[in-house]
Amino acid sequence: MAKRAKPYGETRSLSREAVLRFLAENPGRATKRDLAKAFGVKGDDRYVLKDILADLQSEGLLEGGRKSYRRPGELPTVGVLEIRSRDADGGLLGDPTGWDEDERGPRPRFALRGASSGPAVGIGDRVLAELTYEGDAGPSAKVIRKLERRTARAIGIFRKTPGGGGRVEPVERRQLEYMIPPGATRDAEDGDLVEVEPAEHQRRGLPTGSIADVIGSMATERAISTIALHAHSIPHAFPQAVMAEAERAGPATMEDRVDWRDLPLVTIDPRDAKDHDDAVHAKPDEDPANPDGHVVTVAIADVSWYVRPGTKLDAEARLRGNSVYFPDRVVPMLPERISNDLCSLREGVDRPALAVRMVFDAQGQKRSHAFFRIIMRSHAKLAYEEAQAAIDGRDNGVAKEILEGVLRPLWAAYRALVSARSDRQPLDLDLPERKILLNGEGKVDRVVVPERLDAHRLIEEMMIQANVAAAETLERHKQALIYRAHDAPSLAKMESLRDFLRTLDLPLAKSGNLRPAHFNGILKAVRGTEHESLVNEVVLRSQSQANYSTENIGHFGLNLMRYAHFTSPIRRYADLVVHRALVKGLGLGAGGITQAEEAELEKTAEEISQAERRAMAAERDTVDRLIAQHLAERLGEEFGGRITGVTRAGLFVQLPSYGADGFVPISTLGRDYFHYDEAAHTLVGERTRLGYRLGDTVEVKLVEAAPLSGAMRFEMLTEARELPGTTASFHKARPRARRPNRPFRAKNVAGKVRGKR
Repeated sequence: MAKRAKPYGETRSLSREAVLRFLAENPGRATKRDLAKAFGVKGDDRYVLKDILADLQSEGLLEGGRKSYRRPGELPTVGVLEIRSRDADGGLLGDPTGWDEDERGPRPRFALRGASSGPAVGIGDRVLAELTYEGDAGPSAKVIRKLERRTARAIGIFRKTPGGGGRVEPVERRQLEYMIPPGATRDAEDGDLVEVEPAEHQRRGLPTGSIADVIGSMATERAISTIALHAHSIPHAFPQAVMAEAERAGPATMEDRVDWRDLPLVTIDPRDAKDHDDAVHAKPDEDPANPDGHVVTVAIADVSWYVRPGTKLDAEARLRGNSVYFPDRVVPMLPERISNDLCSLREGVDRPALAVRMVFDAQGQKRSHAFFRIIMRSHAKLAYEEAQAAIDGRDNGVAKEILEGVLRPLWAAYRALVSARSDRQPLDLDLPERKILLNGEGKVDRVVVPERLDAHRLIEEMMIQANVAAAETLERHKQALIYRAHDAPSLAKMESLRDFLRTLDLPLAKSGNLRPAHFNGILKAVRGTEHESLVNEVVLRSQSQANYSTENIGHFGLNLMRYAHFTSPIRRYADLVVHRALVKGLGLGAGGITQAEEAELEKTAEEISQAERRAMAAERDTVDRLIAQHLAERLGEEFGGRITGVTRAGLFVQLPSYGADGFVPISTLGRDYFHYDEAAHTLVGERTRLGYRLGDTVEVKLVEAAPLSGAMRFEMLTEARELPGTTASFHKARPRARRPNRPFRAKNVAGKVRGKR
């Protein structure tokens, strides 16, 4: 088991050497919190510790950071294994879960020691085990305990066998193969993509199961998104007990609530939205002490009333962490009875909500705010386009009383908030989002960039202000919460960005003084130039990844001191936790956060951060697979693209019309030997000094597409060009033998390199 961190005695001097010594003395117990506690880090010293950790990581002296830090080469002594196969003697073999091959090397396979004397385990089980990496027979493991087995559906390709049954071949190498007995095939045809409901496992032989769903042809989006769900272990079928609990829920009462049904709150959402979790209202402030001020109300569906701590609904919501969005469907965090019915702020229907009323001055600076638990009734359901058309004076069908009494005051308040936002200067990246539109057969029809309207920005800014108010209120009441945290860029990334910008003669302030405004100045300097998209991309990559945390480090990108997610409890578990914290902290009735929950907040924050990253990966993989499938019949065609990734292995080229990347292996670029210049984001020819740079527009030919892995391979048609400003690191590069042109392995190359970007 993980060792308890040793107390650090009287010596608490914070230095690189002291941090490394602490890690050596406390293997397996070295989170940032452990380090801060050991060295008595408080206040501004947190930034000193952060810089030391970043320096050690950039120098390769430290690894990890998502859960804990460790010296390079250290391997976990305890881990979770999935029992997947047997050796030649019938012994059980286990694969470690969550093994990062980039950090730790190839995934080992552990032989279970003493399996007969420990807990009864078999193929398909998950166990907690002590891990040993060296021995006469190779890696081995001793089972500590058998973990609860959550029966999850598997996915694979159905193959008929004589006698009426079949086998299900896995679509992922690490998945199991299943035997399907006669009568359990649901009339699946040979080659169909199917979901399998595993049967009770047996200790010998292949696991068996029954076909739960015939998804059908691999050529549909539903099949592709289903693969992503299984590849990333995303729960998507609600257990019967959870569904039953949701069905038993009834409408909320007026108990402990304020009646705001007469307040003309409206929802403004995408045209195809099925659930509505936020409503807004604004009016001029009548207080003479606040001339030309505004009162803005944001009401959010009161999910905490229905999803209580300790229930099956809550356990399932926490497991999922968030809803997952694909082009053809949504995998919701909560059953439809809750998300699309009882908690959806439907027009003309009474619904429970948590509301925040905020008062702003004429310049958009907040003067005060207060939270209320209410019963509301949405007075109109509007799409973004409808609201914008009404404000712009175009024919829209929006009732005049809604236009004059609701929308115009909202836009007046928004203009004030825009003024305050301009003063605050959050990070202002220009990166258009693409949306895939499907045809009636579930295949890609076209890819569009939806128009960005003021209606979108209005809702976004009002939600940001509500999130800030939630964090401020909980801090004021000394109530534990989960923040939405976005750290400043690391020193290593800033040095890399500074080196790159130097090649374009663009200065960047010293790391200690960096604010979003400095990045905005860089982005403004290249606006309208050939480097605009390139610099936007590189600045984005220099930023840290936002996550959930019990520690308030602020939100760098939004340039806010405190920030918590409050506005989407239907689709994000973090928001539900914040709602419960408000209910308890403000004494608003039933459904507040419990002491047991508060004690688990740090663990919860880590779990939902992982769930968010998991969902993003599944969504991205689905888009990649869809586009690869869509273009698989267009091999040999030429496309215009832009270089969006430069690596030692080659170039990633994005097709702007589709928003998907393909790969150009370095061995196919030409007769010259190309060196990778990391600082300048270039590949430069050793002999010609010509090359390719991140952001270049190029012409490529599609030579291979692999829909199952979502990868495409291109041939570069554009000749290498002169690249002024490449850094000195290139000129110091040592010649090496040219790599042979190896077969394309789409999944390994594209997946592994893309994951680092």
